[in-house]
Amino acid sequence: MERKRVSKLMAYILRHSPEEFGLKPDEEGFVPLAELVKALKTVYPDVTGELVREIVENDPKGRYEIRGGKIRARYGHSFPVRLKHEEDTESRFLYHGTTRRNLPSIMREGLRAMGRQFVHLSTSRSEALETGRRHGRDVILLIIDANCLRRKGLKVFKAGKNVRIVERVPPECITLVI
Repeated sequence: MERKRVSKLMAYILRHSPEEFGLKPDEEGFVPLAELVKALKTVYPDVTGELVREIVENDPKGRYEIRGGKIRARYGHSFPVRLKHEEDTESRFLYHGTTRRNLPSIMREGLRAMGRQFVHLSTSRSEALETGRRHGRDVILLIIDANCLRRKGLKVFKAGKNVRIVERVPPECITLVI
């Protein structure tokens, strides 16, 4: 059993399809940790609560959160969740990696959440590029003016170690394309 595969299944379950595994998240997206472990065991029988805790503690992006015997994904949900994250009022620039083929529509409409609740941005250029590479090789980096977002009444939230989420990014807040 590979830790990376277990983490990907955790993300799938907690972000997109808990009901497929018999889980019912609360309004903040939390499910009992023991129930998640049981669900993971249907695919990876050797999974333990200890392994899940290790994955959460060592996840470089801070994707997951354990609180009071419950676990959730901190961002990336395709179903409605009230996240209650701390607002990021300090970042000046944020980054978003995407493929070149998306650029015309992004420059026309801005960044939209698509099938998720929020647009994902990063405080790290390299992480944004890495994320963009998951969608193709011809990756571009968008630099977002976070103060422009705030002036437009959009709140930026801290969702992971370097991950920031926002409802949308208007095209005029995209300051540079690399």
